[in-house]
Amino acid sequence: MASTQSKSKGVAVVTGSAQGIGRSIAIRLAGDGYDVVINDLERNKENLEEVKKEIAADFPDRRVLTVIGNVSVEEDVKGLVDSTVKEFGKLNVFVANAGICKTKPLLETTSDDFESVLSVNVKGTFYSYKYAAQQMVAQGEGGRIIGASSLAGKKGHASLSAYCASKFAVRGLTQSAAIELGRNGITVNAYAPGTIETPMRKSRD
Repeated sequence: MASTQSKSKGVAVVTGSAQGIGRSIAIRLAGDGYDVVINDLERNKENLEEVKKEIAADFPDRRVLTVIGNVSVEEDVKGLVDSTVKEFGKLNVFVANAGICKTKPLLETTSDDFESVLSVNVKGTFYSYKYAAQQMVAQGEGGRIIGASSLAGKKGHASLSAYCASKFAVRGLTQSAAIELGRNGITVNAYAPGTIETPMRKSRD
């Protein structure tokens, strides 16, 4: 009897996929036929394992790799891409979803608050775009890179100065990367959701 296993459409990485939007993206990509690499911080390892189990139960033909790492650490992002290629042999889609938010009035926002948000949301996205693009360019088959902006990246909001600044930055980074990488058949886009009831949103209340 011939195998009924469906062929993979490619390999997709999703950062910040232990919960919230990232979790939903990873599950959707698996449902769409992609083998998936899920990534988050060490403290979210149990949640990642639950995502892996859910994908395995709902989409048994799809392979899932879990990689622990912090997107604000350059070597972790490079290692994420390296681990993906070592396991699956290629990288087709990279979703730079990981992000954090701190809700404070401007006058109460500390340097550490500001730097921590930009470190994850901007540097993390930069590292993700850079190393995903390097691999895709080397493969010579194009690819899809997607980043997480926000409606807060289009309009400022009270008590979200650091978050808004970071999401405005993601838009600029995305547009620049798209211009540079289009010649390689790599599209770079960002999504900009409004308020969604995720664990990160609830932690702001």
